[in-house]
Amino acid sequence: MRVAAIDCGTNSIRLLIADVAGDRLTDVTRRMEIVRLGEGVDRTGRLSEAALARTRKALIGYAAQIAELSVTRVRMCATSASRDAENAQDFRDMVRGVLGVDPEVITGDQEAHLSFVGAVNGLAAATPYLVFDLGGGSTEFVTGTSDVEHAISMDIGCVRMTERHLHDDPPAPEQIEAVSRDVTAAVDTALAAVPGREARTLVGLAGTVTTVTALALGLDAYDVERIHHARVGYDAVAKVTADLLGMTVAQRLALSVMHPGRADVIAAGALILRIIMERSGHQTLVASEHDILDGICFGLA
Repeated sequence: MRVAAIDCGTNSIRLLIADVAGDRLTDVTRRMEIVRLGEGVDRTGRLSEAALARTRKALIGYAAQIAELSVTRVRMCATSASRDAENAQDFRDMVRGVLGVDPEVITGDQEAHLSFVGAVNGLAAATPYLVFDLGGGSTEFVTGTSDVEHAISMDIGCVRMTERHLHDDPPAPEQIEAVSRDVTAAVDTALAAVPGREARTLVGLAGTVTTVTALALGLDAYDVERIHHARVGYDAVAKVTADLLGMTVAQRLALSVMHPGRADVIAAGALILRIIMERSGHQTLVASEHDILDGICFGLA
């Protein structure tokens, strides 16, 4: 069965078209656009007209490719920003008009389940996992072995923390400390709800994690094959985080693996990643390029 999954988060909108047979998923195409749907939501509580227009433009392109590739079933999930916004109905109406299906504004628990299913598929052996999906507006924490056992969503993400605290370029020490306080409190709350410190393997998802991994590996260009299931130690993550926090946005843009739409928020994201490793006690991270999109596709089939 050929299916299409769309994940619209706070920072990006992503498409996976895949052929699914049993527990095997074969990519036809993966696409990602930075649309910053959640820009300003933490401050205003609303999706801006500009953000909705950027998202609509990307979605028109996705809809054309879905039609061109003869997809059988389509599911679009919308996460943190569209859960938080007062005018979420405007977003839903726009999606229905462009894509022909309603977006599912999923809960944090649903997001956690789909991310877990996508992340652990293909890992070598079943083991107690702590999976975290580090997004623009929220981060989901999930523990389990073959299926989800515990899950919680916390309102810490690279866009939210950047907009709330990191106002200088590069950020001032007191601004970095403010992010650290917020994130540490949220991560400790999450780890009190899910037994992440007891998990054997830490798996990280989403663009912040994969970009930090690419930098830690010293890649000259973003390479999905080398990043997927790469293992990165805490010291390497801490060094990349310190480097990013000390750079200007222009300097981050010059990094060969950096997506232009991620440069202004990657430092906050890396700090969240570092603190998750610190507070959970995990010295090694497994990066995954497979995530909620893969989980949605498996669910469709």
